[in-house]
Amino acid sequence: MAISTAELDRLQTEYKTAVDVWRAAIRHEEDLASGIHSEAAIDTWQAAHFSEEEARNQAKTAKTAYQAALREEFFNF
Repeated sequence: MAISTAELDRLQTEYKTAVDVWRAAIRHEEDLASGIHSEAAIDTWQAAHFSEEEARNQAKTAKTAYQAALREEFFNF
């Protein structure tokens, strides 16, 4: 079954967007690691870590979907 170019473009865009969100989450976590040394700052930093992990998982999911579509289109599996 052929996959349309529009569908491949959509999946590629979703993947790129997810990676951009992940990068932003990493930068945010890094910024918090460079902040004030306090218990509240540690809690905020830890929360940012969970956000970064969620963004990473979304990027991986988008990558898997895009790769699967490419495999189906070019290798029929």
